[in-house]
Amino acid sequence: MTSESTPNPAAPVRQPGTRKGLKKLAWIILFTAILALAVSLLLLPVARAQDRVELRIGYQKSASLFVLQKAQGTLEKRLAPLNVGVKWVEFPAGPQLLEGLNLGAVDVGYVGEAPPIFAQAAGAQFAYIGYDPAAPEAEAILVPKDSAIKSVAELKGKKVALNKGSNVHYLLVKLLEKNGLKLSDIQPVYLPPADARAAFESRNVDAWVIWDPFSAAAEKAIGARVLADGKGVVNNYQYYLAARNFVGKNPKVIQALFDDSVAQGRWLKANLKKAAELIAPLQGLPVDVVELSLKRYEFNVKPVPDSVIADQQKLADTFFELKLIPKAIAVKDAAYKPAP
Repeated sequence: MTSESTPNPAAPVRQPGTRKGLKKLAWIILFTAILALAVSLLLLPVARAQDRVELRIGYQKSASLFVLQKAQGTLEKRLAPLNVGVKWVEFPAGPQLLEGLNLGAVDVGYVGEAPPIFAQAAGAQFAYIGYDPAAPEAEAILVPKDSAIKSVAELKGKKVALNKGSNVHYLLVKLLEKNGLKLSDIQPVYLPPADARAAFESRNVDAWVIWDPFSAAAEKAIGARVLADGKGVVNNYQYYLAARNFVGKNPKVIQALFDDSVAQGRWLKANLKKAAELIAPLQGLPVDVVELSLKRYEFNVKPVPDSVIADQQKLADTFFELKLIPKAIAVKDAAYKPAP
């Protein structure tokens, strides 16, 4: 009699492929872990780059201190420990720089007194974060060296070239007032610096109101004579401006910028000749012109006090009275006040 064997439920069921499957799964897990580690290592520089802040500085070629800092790379070295890079963005003049600041193309800019007035009147969002001390001798009314005009009062009825709405527009108004004249007593000829220089040299105008380094260049190259500068009449401050959202989030970056500007400014003033030799080729000017211009500027950035904001308000009020801006503005609304 033959008997059929029946399976014993207590005996383990043998699955020959299980051990191989587990081994294969372990290799897959190990390979995946290695791949994930490799990818994370490759992406680490990208993550660090994403964490890196970039300070975008708007500057003009005539801004000698910024030109020096850019050439020397001192700010980049100072900001490196903060994992902050620097991008220098050149603009032809202050108004374009302010437009770039308002549109978010740059974070910080350096301009004279007039451009912020026009920008604020146009609704631009920015903040005054610092200023350089007064430099009244860095702008002046020039006349040809052989001109018969010996005083500002003698400009009555004369043609005077100037850049409309610039710092020197305010200088001219204040110098005329000091000598008992109004803007309507002369013949203003509104020209940008290059065209004004040509008109001045060809004697199509009797005088030219201009700032450095253009003033220094005219003095050195064609012997132009300073009829009057801003001393005792205007301050001619230079301002550091910033996008409000940037300065509020990056106070250490702004402080590093100020520290480097102060340090390089002191070096520049103590080494005028050497500084001029470094800056001149970058500005496309003779060394003696740059040196003369540097003598008439001060470089020692500080936070903007209420007294300086009040002086800037006077300029804004004058431009409104002259109908150069469409509405009255309160400069204090653009003053940066750090959180307590």
